[in-house]
Amino acid sequence: MSTQLHWQWLRFAALGVDNLYDALALRCRVFILEQGPYLDPDGIDRSSGHLLGRDEQGRLLAYLRVVDPGVKYAEPAIGRVITAPEVRGTGLGHRLFAEGLRQCQLAWPGQGVRISAQSHLQRFYAAYGFVPVGEPYLEDDIPHLEMRRAP
Repeated sequence: MSTQLHWQWLRFAALGVDNLYDALALRCRVFILEQGPYLDPDGIDRSSGHLLGRDEQGRLLAYLRVVDPGVKYAEPAIGRVITAPEVRGTGLGHRLFAEGLRQCQLAWPGQGVRISAQSHLQRFYAAYGFVPVGEPYLEDDIPHLEMRRAP
């Protein structure tokens, strides 16, 4: 399945209610309904860029956010990486993450990037040059690993 996506990179204030609603709905569908309850709107969205990937019908199928440097880590931090369940296994997650890294380089050239990765996705992120930093930890009862990509 080769889904053509239209990418939008927006700061929080530019999201508008429809984009914000769709992003939160997709995040809730996966992060809360699939993975268990936690507070998704964590106060960091306002200090972030948001990457939205929509298909030709306007459905939001891919999303991530990039937290500004100095908010969570010294570097920009990619998080809330998500694809809709119906498009998993199509390579869309790789396209989403590559576009997220591209946006980081445009916004903060020459800076590294940090992530808080679910441990079972370590190999996925390693393919993009991320290496583990520190020891594994639990976040919302899910094993995570901090990872960093050098500039």
